[in-house]
Amino acid sequence: MPSHKTTIDGVRALVVPGIGNSGPRHWQTLWEQHHPHWQRVQQRDWDRPVLAEWVPALESAVAGFPAPVVLIAHSMGCLLVAHWAQRAPLPVRAALLVAPPDPQAAVFPATARGFETVPSGRLPFPSLVVASSNDPFGSVDYAKRCAAEWGSVFAEAGAIGHINAESGLGEWPDGLILLERLLASSCSSVPTT
Repeated sequence: MPSHKTTIDGVRALVVPGIGNSGPRHWQTLWEQHHPHWQRVQQRDWDRPVLAEWVPALESAVAGFPAPVVLIAHSMGCLLVAHWAQRAPLPVRAALLVAPPDPQAAVFPATARGFETVPSGRLPFPSLVVASSNDPFGSVDYAKRCAAEWGSVFAEAGAIGHINAESGLGEWPDGLILLERLLASSCSSVPTT
C-alpha cells in the first residue's frame, strides 16, 4: 500500500461498511488493516439493515473518537451517513462516500428497512461522493444527484462495478488518492490525531 504520510497517517477514521460488512478482500478492510488506529462501526445485523438500528450504532461509534473523525463509507453506509447527518450529528472532519446505492433500483436489497428515501439536505462536513460508471446498484446520474443534494464534491471512478471486492480492486490505490485529496481540502485547522 502506498504511503500517504502527509494526510492519511495519524488520521482518525471510522470505516462505515454497507450490507454484508465488507469482507476480507474489500478495500475498506484492507485499508483498515494498514491503519490499525482506524475503527469499524459495528452493526447488530449486517445482512438485514434497519435504519433505526444502524443510526444509533454510527452515533455511538463517532462519539467514541476524541477528535472529529473521518468517515469512510461504502454502499448502504453512504445512505446511513446521510441519514445520520440530518439528525444533529457529532463533529466530523470529512466523509468519503463510495458507491451510494439507489433505493429505487430493482436490485436494492429487499431486506433493508428505513432506507427507502434518500436525505436531500446538505451534509454539515466536507464530503466526496465516488461512483462507478457501471454500478448495478446506482447510476452515475443518481450519484451526481446525491452529491449535489449533500453538498459533496463528485468523482467518477471509471467502470469498476460496485467498487467492492467483486470489482477486483485490491487495496484500491485510486481510492486512497481520492481520500488524500478530500483530507487535503478539508479544514486544515482540524486536528488529525
